[in-house]
Order: sequence, then structure tokens, then C-alpha cells
Amino acid sequence: MAKRVAVIGAGVSGLSSIKCCLDEDLEPTCFERSNDFGGLWKFTETSEDGMTRVYKSLVTNVCKEMSCYSDFPFQEDYPNFMNQEKFWNYLQEFAEHFDLLKYIQFRTTVCSVTKRPDFSKTGQWDVVTETEGKQYRAVFDAVMVCTGRFLNPHLPLESFPGIYRFKGQILHSQQYKSPERFQGKRILVIGLGNTGGDIAVELSRTAAQVLLSTRTGTWVVNRSSDGGYPSNMMITRRHHNFVAQVLPSCVLKWIQEKHLNKRFDHANYGLSITKGKKPKRIVNDELPTCILCGTVTMKTSVKEFAENSVLFEDGTMEKNIDIVIFATGYTFSFPFLEEPLKSLCTKKIFLYKQVFPSNLERTTLAMIGFIGLTGSILAGTELQARWATRVFKGLCKLPPSQKLMAEAMQKEQLIERGLMKDTKEDKLDYISYLDDIAACIGAKPNVPLLFLKDPRLAWEVFFGPCTPYQYRLMGPGKWHGARNAILTQWDRTLKPLKTRIVPDSSRPASLSHYLKAWGVPVLFASFLLIRKSSLFLKLVPEKL
Repeated sequence: MAKRVAVIGAGVSGLSSIKCCLDEDLEPTCFERSNDFGGLWKFTETSEDGMTRVYKSLVTNVCKEMSCYSDFPFQEDYPNFMNQEKFWNYLQEFAEHFDLLKYIQFRTTVCSVTKRPDFSKTGQWDVVTETEGKQYRAVFDAVMVCTGRFLNPHLPLESFPGIYRFKGQILHSQQYKSPERFQGKRILVIGLGNTGGDIAVELSRTAAQVLLSTRTGTWVVNRSSDGGYPSNMMITRRHHNFVAQVLPSCVLKWIQEKHLNKRFDHANYGLSITKGKKPKRIVNDELPTCILCGTVTMKTSVKEFAENSVLFEDGTMEKNIDIVIFATGYTFSFPFLEEPLKSLCTKKIFLYKQVFPSNLERTTLAMIGFIGLTGSILAGTELQARWATRVFKGLCKLPPSQKLMAEAMQKEQLIERGLMKDTKEDKLDYISYLDDIAACIGAKPNVPLLFLKDPRLAWEVFFGPCTPYQYRLMGPGKWHGARNAILTQWDRTLKPLKTRIVPDSSRPASLSHYLKAWGVPVLFASFLLIRKSSLFLKLVPEKL
């Protein structure tokens, strides 16, 4: 059974991996190459260390109740969507509450992770690290790789003819920190993901003009839904997921498109999905307004660069471009792993449930956080870590590696022949994936049983938002505060909004208000009715 576990990286995934090791009585040692925890959420003014960090103005696009650790809710006064500093403070509170920092070795780079000669029997790894120029070697029973998906900037310059003739400045979004240095410039942003949209909107306030180029288009959704509640909490629900699985895909697509175009027609704004391209969504509250005001101009994909101008696929040309920012995403790699494991781990198809490499006869290596979800990545990585640590202990079993490799290779061949859709770039459905991993642990909520035992809770679980607390209701890792956290999640959502309470003059404030306002008129009316009725009762016998 595994005992000593190496955790590579102290970001969101690394912190949850340390805690999950401790929950299973394992001994974690975390190696972090920077001088602090938090990964990309630790803001720095420069990117000289080569690490990807958030830009200063970044605001989370998943609300706090949907993006917290499952047994550690945000404080109720935290805003629903928060800046990078607030989110990093939450990570600090989490790390300090569970006393995780003492397990982290900062300014330590992992040089190599190799199998021990007796790996087929022990599953152990040799881990070589470097701290202040000195190398150290240690043996670990298991390894959790938590280096994240945003490791290496993807800068596809070769795909843009004439780019080397361009005399302006070329940047990757990783280098973007704040808008001050772009004052009065004409800027082209290439790539319309969440980052590209955010940067274009922020630069539109200082730049002379911002052009936003996209090959595919995108659906743009707000952080707030109809009624002002966080969109994530209104959309990510089990009963919605159930309906989506039952409805034909064409009907579901029609409903979704109609709903997304309700706020504004994406075609009119140059944002509609290009025919034949996979639909995607970004979260941005301001982009449609910037397009409407002309501070951001939508453009098709780039055809060719010249010295100071850009020709687009639709034949239009923009001149006097000062800066080009590539918001073209990232690639991840594992330079510390040996071949063929290194190459295999970059192919999601060879990762069992996106976590375990299929070719290892001993399941003592887990890749944590290398997923794209339609919801919170944090919730997904925490469940991955909970599952991995139980696999290390031998409490959860995986199919034989020969079977996993055969299945992965068969899928790869079908994709190459065009007989199977390649979904490696697609985001996984949030609820379906979390339920799948939770089922491996035994922590998937049993909704029918809950309706029998606790109808009130069951109603919230099935019809309410699918918050991470649901995966702490039962099974290993059960948290006794999970029920209360679910039943009070709307209180924490509304609490930071209640900063100005205005008495509603259209409604009485209390029963005493009713008595004061209507007491005398009601008594007077009652007196008249009683008197009239008594007179009527006297007159009737006389007439008869």
C-alpha cells in the first residue's frame, strides 16, 4: 500500500491533493517551484519566472458556491464572483485551516520522475528535485502531478503568413497584466476565449481601438441570470442534466440557441458560431456593450500580416496596428517524466477517466486537474484527488492496464479513420463527470434514497444547484456539515448583496403596521355591518 506521496505543484489541485492524502493517512510532500502557493492565482507584476499568472483585473466566472472545496464553503460575506486577490485569500484560508503549508517545499523544481527498477512489484518512483542549485533524490510510493493546464503558452506564429514582417509588438496573453501600457494604441486580439474576451474589453477603455479576431465565434453568457441570480447556480442542476440527456440533441440545441439569443442576437454582433465549428461559450458581461459602442470591433480570422497592417479572411484590411496579442491558449507537458510515459500523458485518450495513465501496471501515478469542464475545475480536481488517494491505498480498483491500453488504442484508430468523433478539445459535462468519479469512490449522491429519508434535502439536491457539497453527503469522506451547507447555500449567495436594506413602502412592515393602518376602518366597517344586519333581522319578522 502506498504511504509516501509526491505532489508536484501547490496550486488549486496541489492543495486539494495534499489534503486528500492527509484524509487517507498518507504522507504527502509537495514540491512547488515558486516561492508561494496558489499557482496561477498568485498575481505577480511580471512573467519573468515563466509561470502563468492571472491578470490583475481577472474576476472568476464561476460563482463561489459552485467553485469551493466541498467541505470548506466560502465565508458568507465574500462576493459571488471575486477578483484574483479575494480568491487567493480563500486558498490561503483553506491551506491554513487544514494546516497544509508545512507539507510544501517552496523554490523546489522537480527534475525527473522515473520508475524504480522494482516498479512492477512496488510501484515506487525515484523523484529528483533541485533547490537552490542542489539536487536531491527521494523514493515515493505514489506521485500526483498537479502542474495544471496553463503551463506553456501556445503561440502558433507559423500559422499566420507574414507575421515575421510585422513591425509592431507581438505578445501572448500570458504576458498581459494591466491596460496602462496600451494607452492610445491600435490593438488586435487573436482568439475569443474567456481570456481574449476579458482582455479586449479591458483594453477598450484605454486603447484607441481594439479589434477582436475569431475563427469560430462563440456564445456569450452573463454571470447573472434572469432575476439576478448567479447563472451557474441556475443552470447547473441535476434535473436540467436529466432533461438534456432525454431530449434529442437537435431539440436541445434549438432550445439553447433560442435562450442564448434572447439577450442579443449573436449574428448581429459578429459572434455567431461559424458553420461546421464546434459551439463554445465564454462568460463576459461587457463584450456585447463594447461592440455596441464601437470600442471593440469583431473581425474574422487573419489571412495575412504586413509591416503594420492585417488582411482578414473576408477581404477587409486594418492599418496602423501597433500591437497583436495572441489569446491562443496553452499546452501542457511533463518534462520530468520519461518516455513513452511523457508522450502518453499528453493524450487524454490514454488517461483513464482523465486521471490514470493506461500503460502502467501499477496505478501509482495520477494526473490531477488536466480537464476541461462545463463547470468549476476546482470541484473536479478535488474529486480526482479523493479518488486517486483511495486507489493508492488499494481501496478502489482499476481495470488491468492491458485492457485499458487496448481500449485506448482502439479509440485512437477509430478517430484516425474518421469513424469516431475526436472529443479531446471538448469540455466534459460537469455533473456527468463528477458523478462518474464520485461513483468510483462511493460518494455519488443517491437521490431516490434521499427522497425517502430526507425529502427537503433531496429536493435541493435534484432541483437546486449541483454544488460540490453534494459529494460529501455519503460514502468515504462524508462531511457532517454538507447537509447544512446545501440548505444554506442561497443565504450565502444573497448575504453579500444585502448591503443596503430599503423598507418597501408598498408592503406593511409588520402586524402592528396592519393594526395601526387598518384597525380603525375595519372596526368602523364591522360596526356598520353589525348594525345593518341587526336592523334587517328586526324588520323581516315585522314584514312577514
